Amino acid sequence: MIAVDTNVLVRLLTRDDETQFKKAVKLFREPRLFVSESVLLETEWVLRYAYTFSPDTIVQAFRKLLGLPQVSVGNAQKMRRIIDWHEQGLDFADAMHLASCESEGCSELATFDKKFMKQAKGRGECVVRVV
Repeated sequence: MIAVDTNVLVRLLTRDDETQFKKAVKLFREPRLFVSESVLLETEWVLRYAYTFSPDTIVQAFRKLLGLPQVSVGNAQKMRRIIDWHEQGLDFADAMHLASCESEGCSELATFDKKFMKQAKGRGECVVRVV
């Protein structure tokens, strides 16, 4: 299995460098690829800030990417929740924090971010509270 770095995903999704795009496409013909949560987190940030992709565009790209039969992530169910929550308006990193707390059995996530607390309400088992 081959792990894929952020820059490979960015080239694949943006096609901003034709040579690297072709190499990324060739890599994605491999039978087994792994994309870590941290790579997806960084990819979302790069696509949003450097390329001004909308959240909807990022969600669509991630769903297509993770729907490829040769691509696996560490916890596919958790990643689906993160993508769903992001699609529903939660910041991608905040969605990842919330899902990670849940997968580790935490009952609460303490934050100073009131907006995060409001947006997280009713999502998942872990309660986000402002300290």
